[in-house]
Amino acid sequence: MQEGIDKMSEIYHGSNQSVKNPKILVQGFYKDFGFGFYCTKYERQAVRWALTKKGTHCVNVYTYEPSETLKTKVFSKMDDEWLDFVANCRIGKEHDYDIVEGPMADDTIWNYVEDFVLKNISREAFWELAKYKYPTHQIVFCTENALKTISFKSHYTL
Repeated sequence: MQEGIDKMSEIYHGSNQSVKNPKILVQGFYKDFGFGFYCTKYERQAVRWALTKKGTHCVNVYTYEPSETLKTKVFSKMDDEWLDFVANCRIGKEHDYDIVEGPMADDTIWNYVEDFVLKNISREAFWELAKYKYPTHQIVFCTENALKTISFKSHYTL
């Protein structure tokens, strides 16, 4: 298994409700790592996610126990492989990973990814624009088996 989040780590999900039983929703727009249930190891990032929701702003806390039997992809940093993977997911290409973990293309970075996909900027220009961003993290649970690796612990409203 690739190196990712430590065993039995806390992870967070920002929402407009308590999510005791996460589900994989295949709807809406394509995301960085495809459809699935998105969490982060950074509580402050989950707070930012929650604040973007209408109505209640809720941070859900889970424990995560990685599984050696699941197909996992970990991106330790933004690099060309990460950029190609995100670009493919954002245009709707599917992958066969149970769990994908790595940096997040936030709203600013996403604009650069979109420009790269549309060939409005080169790969080199993307990296020049993206290099000053703060660290982000996301882990997406893409299959029902992947969801079995997380357990609801608590939630709080903002």
